Amino acid sequence: MSETTSPPDGAGPGAHPASASPPSARRAALAGGVGTLIEYYDFSVYAFLAVTLGPLFFPSDQPGVSILLTLAVFGSAYVMRPIGGWFFGRLGDRRGRKHALVVTVVTMGAFSGILGMLPDFATAGVLAPVLLVLVRLAQGFSAGGEIGGAATYVAESAPPGKRGLYGSLTPIGSTLGFSVAAAVVGVVTALTTPEKMSAWGWRIPFLIAVPLALICLWVRVKLEDTADFEAMAERNEVVRSPLLSVIRERPGAVLRVVGIAIAMNGTGYVGLTYFSTYLIQTEGFEAQSIYWASAIGIALACATYPLAGMLTDRFGRKPVLLTAYALYLVIAWPAFALLGATSSIVVVTLVYVVYMAVNGLAQVPAFPQFTELFPRRIRYTGVALGFNIGTILAGGTAPYVAAQLVQSTGNPMAPAYWVLGVALVGAVTVLTLRETGRDRLPV
Repeated sequence: MSETTSPPDGAGPGAHPASASPPSARRAALAGGVGTLIEYYDFSVYAFLAVTLGPLFFPSDQPGVSILLTLAVFGSAYVMRPIGGWFFGRLGDRRGRKHALVVTVVTMGAFSGILGMLPDFATAGVLAPVLLVLVRLAQGFSAGGEIGGAATYVAESAPPGKRGLYGSLTPIGSTLGFSVAAAVVGVVTALTTPEKMSAWGWRIPFLIAVPLALICLWVRVKLEDTADFEAMAERNEVVRSPLLSVIRERPGAVLRVVGIAIAMNGTGYVGLTYFSTYLIQTEGFEAQSIYWASAIGIALACATYPLAGMLTDRFGRKPVLLTAYALYLVIAWPAFALLGATSSIVVVTLVYVVYMAVNGLAQVPAFPQFTELFPRRIRYTGVALGFNIGTILAGGTAPYVAAQLVQSTGNPMAPAYWVLGVALVGAVTVLTLRETGRDRLPV
């Protein structure tokens, strides 16, 4: 059973605040989605440049070793996500959702710009990979507060019965961030030679993050905080330590968020980050073609996410989530088989579309489901904590685990077993939930 209860509809100390007006709700959803897009663009550019960054920061006679080390650094950023989730969750639950979301996008943009100016191994020796790890840890700290805050902000602003539809802009933003990153890397690759790409071209996508962060800052500072937070502050419901309150009051809810996040991220990051590395490094596809295939495929898949939002508002969170996991059990093996057998970039693009559309069914219901498990005074912290733990366990590690499975077994199909395993974790977790899709957010 879930640990949530539906709040009363009447007035009184525990009454739920009035929902935002439709224009305000749309602005909130758009600001959450755009900010998350920029944040995840900043975070994911690294993954698409892994093939280029490997020799620059981890030179080795064996290309596979360079790639594995580069992907390990990608995963290292996730170590900081729970700490970032704690920091920004505390900030969001004590000072306001808007305040925390403004800080996350500024810090991510700043550290992305710094990454674009780092010296490589030939210039700075062992200091170069050390600095790379430190900057990625800082990015992970910032990312730890973003998506939980965006999900909370949008859910608290959405009209009744439309948290799934409005909330779909959060996973659209996070997923489309990868698409935009792939497109930018594709453009830079097309406009430079391989030598120029290694010399300075790789810096451009990171430096672009700075003006993007300024745009997002302009959008977010214009927002008002949610009615839920304003009501909470007015009634002196702000808690001294949201993290301790979450652990003490809602440990089961945190574990459920972890289980769903494992399924969502463990499947999604294989498509978002590992596919491109595998196709370029193992299957010999031209890098520029794969960047464009992933950008187009992911973007087309994102177009289906609002439909997933409407489905989860209509039928509930559980049926849509279980459908997503069942579909992964069906498509995981054929997806890897097709990628290993085809030489057609069109087929590769279609695999991206189908795989990431299924991930939309896993993502879109998950974010409103997370917010429905926690009362407003600890919602930001609860969502961020559970989501970031799940992301560490199966998100940032997914591309590394997939690459390691292929290298250790010699079987390019091995990552399919990872996808199957994390999907089963999600299914078992969802079966322990009570359906909350039609309930009001708990007060």
